[in-house]
Amino acid sequence: MNEIQTNDQIAVRPTKKQKELLSYIEKFIGEHGYSPSYREIMRGLQYTSVATVALHVNNLIKRGHLRKRDHSARSLEVVKASDEPAKITSNEVKPGEEKWLVEKVEHAFGQLENLGGEIKVASLDHLYVLLGALKVLGLDGAAQSFMPRLTALKHRQDG
Repeated sequence: MNEIQTNDQIAVRPTKKQKELLSYIEKFIGEHGYSPSYREIMRGLQYTSVATVALHVNNLIKRGHLRKRDHSARSLEVVKASDEPAKITSNEVKPGEEKWLVEKVEHAFGQLENLGGEIKVASLDHLYVLLGALKVLGLDGAAQSFMPRLTALKHRQDG
């Protein structure tokens, strides 16, 4: 079984049992300078079989909390939060993404403007949310450019 961690794996918060195992491994490495064997983990945590240890270790590897170097013995490493890539680094939007976002907002406005009859409050709320998102992403100019159209739609809804 290939137990090498890939970039596609996302760290999920460990369960109570998994935290106990991580803590044990971390403490063992701190005391000995190398990771424990599965049998040492089994005895240390009073598990009944090595298979149980292997199951927990493999789940922790899949969840991104442990890493195994190569296929060598005593190669477990606890992955610290600082080792994990940041999920969101900034709200910076690249030019290509900005164009795509503005086109999507433009499309939403176009759909409402082309509708005949009454405009639902939920539809206007959706547009307000889209403009708020543009502002959060630092696209204040784009959000501001849609305001006259939003005002016109609001008047159409009221009138």
